[in-house]
Amino acid sequence: MATKIGMMDAAYFVGRSEILAWINSTLQLNLSKVEEACSGAVHCQLLDAVHPGMVPMHKVNFDAKSEYEMIQNYKVLQDVFNKLKITKHIEVSKLVKGRPLDNLEFMQWLKRYCDSVNGGLVSYNPIERREGSKGGKEVGKKGPPAQTSAKGTAAAPKAQSHHGRRNSNSSSTLNVKAARPPPPAPAYEEQITELKLSVDSLEKERDYYFAKLRDVELFCQSPGLEGLPVIAAIQQILYAADNDGSAVAEARAMMSLNCQEENEEAGSLSPIPEVLSSEEKMVNPDSQKRKSIRNLDVEAAGINNLSPRQRFPDATDVHCSGSPLMTY
Repeated sequence: MATKIGMMDAAYFVGRSEILAWINSTLQLNLSKVEEACSGAVHCQLLDAVHPGMVPMHKVNFDAKSEYEMIQNYKVLQDVFNKLKITKHIEVSKLVKGRPLDNLEFMQWLKRYCDSVNGGLVSYNPIERREGSKGGKEVGKKGPPAQTSAKGTAAAPKAQSHHGRRNSNSSSTLNVKAARPPPPAPAYEEQITELKLSVDSLEKERDYYFAKLRDVELFCQSPGLEGLPVIAAIQQILYAADNDGSAVAEARAMMSLNCQEENEEAGSLSPIPEVLSSEEKMVNPDSQKRKSIRNLDVEAAGINNLSPRQRFPDATDVHCSGSPLMTY
């Protein structure tokens, strides 16, 4: 079915003249350009020609000038598409602009569809079908444009006048083309391939390092780490706007200043115990003497409390020790 034809189908290679001849002969019109059918009324009647009675021609407006009026015609066409289960997408926004290429492509598809339905018209009276439409009576009364005869008469002298120029310039153009060497296409293709590969590798490298920086940023935003000096220095580098290296210098200055402050605090707190101990020694010089005397008294009292057996070792212990003072 023509609803599923591709862009490389032979239907899209039909010329403008053939399309115009088909429209004018089918609907008895005098269109000179394909884009003159951009209102959508011609499309509706062409579909009515292959499916008689399917299109409500009384809703079709052949005098549509504004985009709003044209859209109403395309709504009628879309309703007919839905009834016939045609899945072709109508690009209304492009067709109502009157662009030649868009209108030509849609007309090429429509001709292919009409030819696939019945291969041509059996019996259809386009003028009678247009009488119930708005502006349908005046459409066919417009005379054909008188530019074809004028163009045909003026083409002969122009061709004769330019015939000599073409013959004179043909040899020069051939010489110029022969003198210009063809561009080295394979070399260009190799360069293009190399550039594409380099671009791909650079994009991958960029994405890799960007992901790493994003991980570092998320780590610095972790709760409990935002107040640390190291985190502040890292953020200083991450969020720097300039690329002149000043951010790294500022981060180093922050770290060195922080280390200096920590050293000063540690130095001011550590000598306090030593000073206090030396002062205690100077203030109470007799305290240590008293402590040593007390220790001696305690040791003497402990010795006196021991039994005679505990004071001196046992004879068996002396014998076992191998003392030379033992006699047998």
